[in-house]
Amino acid sequence: MALALLVPGGTGQLGRELAGLAPEGALVRVPSRAELNLTQAGAVIEAVTSLAEAAKDADLRPVVINAAAYTAVDAAETDENAAFAVNADGPRVLAAACSARGVPLLHISTDYVFSGSAGQPYEVDDPVGPRTVYGLTKLAGEDAVLGSGASSWVIRTAWVYGAHGANFVKTMIRMAGERDTLSVVDDQRGSPTWTADLAAGLLELAGRAATGKGPSQRVLHCTGAGDTTWFSFARAIFQELGTDPERVRPCTTADFPRPAARPAYSVLSNKSWTDAGLNPLRDWRSALSAAFPALLQHQQ
Repeated sequence: MALALLVPGGTGQLGRELAGLAPEGALVRVPSRAELNLTQAGAVIEAVTSLAEAAKDADLRPVVINAAAYTAVDAAETDENAAFAVNADGPRVLAAACSARGVPLLHISTDYVFSGSAGQPYEVDDPVGPRTVYGLTKLAGEDAVLGSGASSWVIRTAWVYGAHGANFVKTMIRMAGERDTLSVVDDQRGSPTWTADLAAGLLELAGRAATGKGPSQRVLHCTGAGDTTWFSFARAIFQELGTDPERVRPCTTADFPRPAARPAYSVLSNKSWTDAGLNPLRDWRSALSAAFPALLQHQQ
């Protein structure tokens, strides 16, 4: 049976990939923030109700994938109320609406719920300890979703990039054309995750959730396989551009102080994902090569 999908945050980089990769026959609603603002409870309830009714009329299985978030990590430090409204209060209303209508919910979360001080990949049940307002709000959103009574799953991911919107890869491509050299931090480690691979994984999970066969584990980690530093990631991007990676120089986090602390270690273990029988995402380096044509096409 085909899916009926509602993707709050649908015009972001992940939402647009979900729309593009949705299976044939699916009903896909990908509202922008202007079209569906999670801080407006009435609109959220109406959107979920409308999805459930449309799915019933068309004999489809409804699923909500929440890709909407307040992601301005530094701004959140001084805009805490706005961050909580989008990242915690909004998901609470969304999950309650899904619970009331019997609609499964996949909620996207982040590595920032951890402290970033680990020395090995984070498992789903490792202690959380966010060090930023952004991380605190995302953790509050996780708790709201999981405590809602909805058939719901929290999917933590990290270092996401794609053809649409702004991200690290597109910034590096632009800067390669503007500067002779640039410095990139070499003391933060994580797993780059291509939106197309992440979207494919989420759609696989959505198909299972829609038929009542979702994993018993309700918190899952899903990132590109392997890990690297921002510095090495940047050099790989320069390699894909066919330009000298030596133009990228290493530096430390201390060289670029920011309002919000960046995790030194953001690697998430994908064991929960594979244990659930879901297809693992490819290695981050091969994903970057596969992603590059689309990244260049949408660079302007």
